[in-house]
Amino acid sequence: MRDFMDKAEDVAKEHPKQADQGIQKAGQEIDQRTGDRYDKQVQKGEQEAQQRVDQSDRNH
Repeated sequence: MRDFMDKAEDVAKEHPKQADQGIQKAGQEIDQRTGDRYDKQVQKGEQEAQQRVDQSDRNH
């Protein structure tokens, strides 16, 4: 699993705009499939993922 996460982080560093769009799209898909039952948790996950992408972009 760690290998996958490292690769995903590398891709996000190279393509931050696409990573942001992917995070948003994934959140929308989860909300749609769950009927927004986990909206707060999804939003929190989106924010944390975006912060990680932003942080790795600054360190790149």
